[in-house]
Amino acid sequence: MRILITGGCGFIGSAVVRHLIRHTRHEILNIDCLTYAASPHAVEEATSSSRYRMRHCDICDTSAVLAAFEAFQPDAVMHLAAESHVDRSIDSAHAFVQTNVTGTFSMLEAARMYWQALPPVLRDSFRFHHVSTDEVFGMLGPDDPPFTETTPYSPSSPYSASKAASDHLVRAWRHTYGLPTFITNTTNNYGLWHFPEKLVPLTIINAIEGRALPIYGAGDNIRDWLFVDDHAQALVCAVERGQPGETYAIGSRQPRTNLQVVRTICDILDELRPDPMGTHARLIEHVQDRPGHDFRYEIDPSHAEQALGWTARHDFESGIRLTVRWYLDHAPWWQAIRNRRYGGQRLGQVA
Repeated sequence: MRILITGGCGFIGSAVVRHLIRHTRHEILNIDCLTYAASPHAVEEATSSSRYRMRHCDICDTSAVLAAFEAFQPDAVMHLAAESHVDRSIDSAHAFVQTNVTGTFSMLEAARMYWQALPPVLRDSFRFHHVSTDEVFGMLGPDDPPFTETTPYSPSSPYSASKAASDHLVRAWRHTYGLPTFITNTTNNYGLWHFPEKLVPLTIINAIEGRALPIYGAGDNIRDWLFVDDHAQALVCAVERGQPGETYAIGSRQPRTNLQVVRTICDILDELRPDPMGTHARLIEHVQDRPGHDFRYEIDPSHAEQALGWTARHDFESGIRLTVRWYLDHAPWWQAIRNRRYGGQRLGQVA
């Protein structure tokens, strides 16, 4: 297939690009606005492939997006471009509404115009794959069953509300115009090339440098943790096999509290890079909780596993060990981000 990917220089998008180049024969057009969280280095291995192209493009610019469609003639769209940091959405929601809502509208309109002009046989096989989050479903209590594809929406942050709005637009464009769309919702991802503000890379980097490891509240908030390479494989399975009108909830069945995540990272670093000052867990610092902090997210991936023929290959312990080793081995990448954006200071608080 010829696949147009939005946000292919982002954390999850770049993992998808790498997976497609390594494991398929699909052709790729990556359109990315290259915001603060994008990393062209994360797709550097793809640039030598004749199957990969890159276009610097703002998804909110419908004319520019439509021009990309016309030039590339894709068989499918994988729409990953999004603002995704909850803390940033609380501080300023404008960029989240602009990118996640207006940007998705722009992508849908460009896709609709392109799709309607296709010959019938190509129109029937075209797919628009919208990549979303489990945060649109709101918060689970301690004894609630995990989210499924039929869980009602109840977003509780500006970020999750903007993603919920984008999901509704995607379904509306299918219902109203017949555009063959489907949605995947996933839980927390971690892994290689993750922007250093997020919980896992922030913890690794601060621990390496002997800085405080901030955890919101008691650290008992629970997330289902999915290794990003496993998610990338699931997304490729979805674009190859997904059916219009479907929703696929993608998870790993690996729930952990934030405190468990941080302590596991500390234990691995104690083994791989001992600190003469003591265990890395001594650096844990509980800070004031953020507003509206959802207690628990967890996904039941049974439907996606059966429909897509996919299961997560990494458990949390193996995936987090690979991640810690990667950050130890790629210090120049995250040091450059830290120095450029934060003047060498502590990167932020956990999500």
